[in-house]
Amino acid sequence: MPGRPPSAIPGIREHPFGREMLSRLLAAGLPPALILEEDSALGDLERRKFRERIGAHPVAPSIAARAEELGIPLVSVEAHRDEYCLEPLRAADPDLIVLGGTRILRGELLAYPRDGVLNSHPGLLPECRGSASPAWSVYHDIPIGASCHFCTEAIDEGDLVGRREIAVRRGATYEDLCFATLVEAGRLMAEAVQAYAEGRLDELRRPQGPSPHPTFRNMPDELLEVVRAKLRDGTYGCYAEPE
Repeated sequence: MPGRPPSAIPGIREHPFGREMLSRLLAAGLPPALILEEDSALGDLERRKFRERIGAHPVAPSIAARAEELGIPLVSVEAHRDEYCLEPLRAADPDLIVLGGTRILRGELLAYPRDGVLNSHPGLLPECRGSASPAWSVYHDIPIGASCHFCTEAIDEGDLVGRREIAVRRGATYEDLCFATLVEAGRLMAEAVQAYAEGRLDELRRPQGPSPHPTFRNMPDELLEVVRAKLRDGTYGCYAEPE
């Protein structure tokens, strides 16, 4: 329903992606009605891995602290699966779900909200689907950027509602790129939810089309060293400034 704020944010407990999303939504005056945090060993591992990727760059304020401050319900679950999430979702009765750093969602949870599930991805779609998008972008000389899209059963293939390239300057590190895509993904999500609240999200919606690359998986350490070397040597093919 136009004018309603985003209804629910599933996310791994205190994941940098979720913290950035929540911070951006709150700054836009769009607080969620519910936060569903995954509190698990696998979630902890994912959070630590992502925190390492952004290096010394700052993380947005704590989700738990902001939720307590603003009276936003925060429910901890073992995983974002139907048996744990549907009951609190039904209580909140969301029309829209906004992902804030989760593992892949399946089942009724993905189809539950009337107006869909939005994800913000740290890579350009459709070119760079899957995991470790900044790394694979450098490896394959794909421009760096972020995208916001509707979720489907297929990974990162739903309709786009936002997509933006990021200018990469020589001297940028892998950690710089991971942080830049995190921030841009947060901006795109806030813009999409603002459009939803104003009843114009469907105006932004468009199909992705095919990708020239397969859906990427986590990058092996030996290939990540190639990525770091390309950035050190300035041989990445999509720098913003001319030679």
